[in-house]
Amino acid sequence: MDALPRIENFIAGNFHTPARTLVGSLTDPNTGSPLQPRLASSLEQVNDALAAATTVHEDGDWFEAGPLTRATALEAFAEHLTEHLDQIATADALNSGVLHGITTAMASGAPDRLRAAAEHLRNAGQDVTVEGRGGGPVLRRRAAWGPAIIIGPWNAPIATVIGKISSALAAGNPVILKPSEWAPSSAQYLAQAAAAAGLPTSVFQVVHGDGSTGAALVGDPRVGIVSFTGSSASARSIATAAAPHFTRLQLEASGNNPVVIRADADIELTVNALVNGIIKLNGQWCEGPGKIIVHEDVYEQIFAELCARLSDVVVGSNFDETSQLGPLSHESHRTDLESRIASVTSLGAVAHSTAAIPSQGWFFSPTIITGVAPAEATAELFGPVVTMHAVSSDDEAVVTARQGGDGLGAYVFSADIDGALSIGSQLRAGEVKINGTSLLDLVGDSRQSFWGSSGYGGHTTLADELEIFRGDRIIGVDNPDFPI
Repeated sequence: MDALPRIENFIAGNFHTPARTLVGSLTDPNTGSPLQPRLASSLEQVNDALAAATTVHEDGDWFEAGPLTRATALEAFAEHLTEHLDQIATADALNSGVLHGITTAMASGAPDRLRAAAEHLRNAGQDVTVEGRGGGPVLRRRAAWGPAIIIGPWNAPIATVIGKISSALAAGNPVILKPSEWAPSSAQYLAQAAAAAGLPTSVFQVVHGDGSTGAALVGDPRVGIVSFTGSSASARSIATAAAPHFTRLQLEASGNNPVVIRADADIELTVNALVNGIIKLNGQWCEGPGKIIVHEDVYEQIFAELCARLSDVVVGSNFDETSQLGPLSHESHRTDLESRIASVTSLGAVAHSTAAIPSQGWFFSPTIITGVAPAEATAELFGPVVTMHAVSSDDEAVVTARQGGDGLGAYVFSADIDGALSIGSQLRAGEVKINGTSLLDLVGDSRQSFWGSSGYGGHTTLADELEIFRGDRIIGVDNPDFPI
């Protein structure tokens, strides 16, 4: 297996070693063996990146080059990124614990995301001239906000950041990417591809580090916009740091996604979908099922069959093609998950582990927690773990689902599609899926604004995401004869 790439910042067109070493190492999640140190930037390195991004923005070398030039550069970026897809897939698998087949699929789509942003930019353009009220020309300019800070998570490193990077660059912003300190590796290949593509110096930079690095970036008044995916606690910290400067934000955070199972649900379909949802990305995905709310008439059957199915899940190395569930990303995440489960069971709940797991590495058996009050099952666990709750009516199911704030996703299982849609319309989530737990959005132009406590800014279409990273300026001829 190839080693992970050397972790280096990419600042002002040059690669540099981050100045600080963090506690703990990046490890092979299948064995726990150390792979390399975790590194973080100094404040001086952060400032160097911000200064370089500010200069290229103020000089207009990227935005003023125009949409066609930027689109061509994005296409070159995509072409050079294709040379690193195998390396990205391996790096993301080692950093996240996600099955290598899944990280391979995610990596393969990254160049296409850059190309799609380029194509949309060619069609959408940048400036529109219209006739103003006074009869003279008025220019509507879609202008970049300025340096864009992209902060990525560790569960799906390349898949999460590539859309943000593509849209931010297309809009004309210089980008500073700070990957998770637990999943920094694939960012190295992004930097190498950007350098090879000949993007103007400082248009794309990578700064490695932990939360203190992120705080230094997002709290700086030179930043135009911050886009983040990660925990709710980190999202709140970012919002607090950015607030004094009114920095624009797009935040995707966590939420405990509810599942409502009605008495008429197809048991086999429901259990199959739940198993797929629980083990997808090893349970480490933002829209994974979390709080399963089951009509009391089918509760025992759902619980028994779900336990049986999960016990058959093959847990093993995420580089083994026979594995259905790989390890968690890193040891501290497993420790945190164990601690949170312990806090629930200390209140009288029961945790039912199902599948056998290897003795080494950061593996975690799929777990069902029963006997916990819905009010105590509001936080997202972010692993192959769910809670189950019996209810006696649809109304009770909706009330239970709503406890704990909004989720990014929600699910309803029922043979009565109209009834399921009625329940779904009452759930507070960005997207509610009926009779399935797929990872893909239900429609190609999915607009999800109602994240509530799970984020800010919403999940948008390709076109919308481009517009997040730019705003309107109006320039035109006034009329001195206007009455007021």
